[in-house]
Amino acid sequence: MMGPVLRATLLKALVVLLCFGLVAPIVVVTIASFSGDGYLKFPPEAFSLRWYERFLGDHRWRSAIMNSLFIGLLTSIFSTVIGFLAAYALMRGQFRFKAVIASLLLMPVIVPHIITAVAVYFLSARMGLVGVRPWISVAHTVVALPIVLVILQSALRTVDPALERAAMVFGCSRFGVFRRVVLPLALPGIVSAALFSFLTSFDELVISLFLAGIRSETLPVRIWNSLLLEVEPTIAAVSTLLIAVTALALAIDAVIRKLRGGTMAALR
Repeated sequence: MMGPVLRATLLKALVVLLCFGLVAPIVVVTIASFSGDGYLKFPPEAFSLRWYERFLGDHRWRSAIMNSLFIGLLTSIFSTVIGFLAAYALMRGQFRFKAVIASLLLMPVIVPHIITAVAVYFLSARMGLVGVRPWISVAHTVVALPIVLVILQSALRTVDPALERAAMVFGCSRFGVFRRVVLPLALPGIVSAALFSFLTSFDELVISLFLAGIRSETLPVRIWNSLLLEVEPTIAAVSTLLIAVTALALAIDAVIRKLRGGTMAALR
């Protein structure tokens, strides 16, 4: 039989291989984005910032970035507010069909995005909402809400109901308890949920392909349309930007979780 030392060594080697397989494409795309060649090539023969200059100098790319940022911010606000209220009701409320309601809220994770996109498109076409950015945010909220709900339910589990009851005993109203006790204690989870909902919207392609139209082309849709015409190093520069945005959001979330852990340890 395999000894424990050999088993541990093989496990570490497998983890290293898996990590390499995940990180290698990111490294390749990032290096290719600094290529000075006229076409996408790895490894590049020369390095320059020409594709970043072309990316930032093209109004179509800039417009796509602004559309994605606007839609992502609205989606983050919508999904975080709705998700927090839903999570609080599910965690503290006592009502019938709670499990059914929770399942319905989590259903967009199970249903393929293409089905959601087709359904929302037919509804949007009837109402004349194709290309309307706030409406795209509403559609993105549908797929971001389950992620927000799971994060906020986890955050609310750390809020002791005894603190809420104690605040009410000392004369605080229900809304005051919600504002002064629940929200501050759940704030790190709320910020994490807002970040992940923003990333969900910022990277969403399938629903945006159906709803963006010509007026509200998002960054993933712009990348898709560009890939249909030609594969140029500008795509690598845009992809590097998406990677940087995702890494920044994850870094912020890690810092928030670390601060939250320190605060909870201090309270104990």
